[in-house]
Amino acid sequence: MKLKKIFGWVLLIIGIAIIFVSLYFSFTIFTNRSEAPNLFKIEEPEVEVSASTGNSLEDIQKNLEKAMQEQIKNIIPKEFLSQLLDLIAWSIFAGLSVFGGSKISSIGINLIRQ
Repeated sequence: MKLKKIFGWVLLIIGIAIIFVSLYFSFTIFTNRSEAPNLFKIEEPEVEVSASTGNSLEDIQKNLEKAMQEQIKNIIPKEFLSQLLDLIAWSIFAGLSVFGGSKISSIGINLIRQ
């Protein structure tokens, strides 16, 4: 009986520690004191440049697509999307850690109550 209570307290402390550690690291990442783990790296696709200067419909369409891509690059930097995906991935991981820590703590509480 006493062994169950000791094990319950150990589980409770481990669960609370997991929750606080994940919250601390989330706080440091979102306050920009440390960087999120780099899981995603978005590379720019290589675009072939054609030497033809004809006025065919395909050339006009390719030039229009190229101009649109340049304008989008000016509005949204390429690092933004990878940082956003990294933060979303970290948020999911932190949420799972907090959920796991709470489950471990609840098992410890149940062992202490018995």
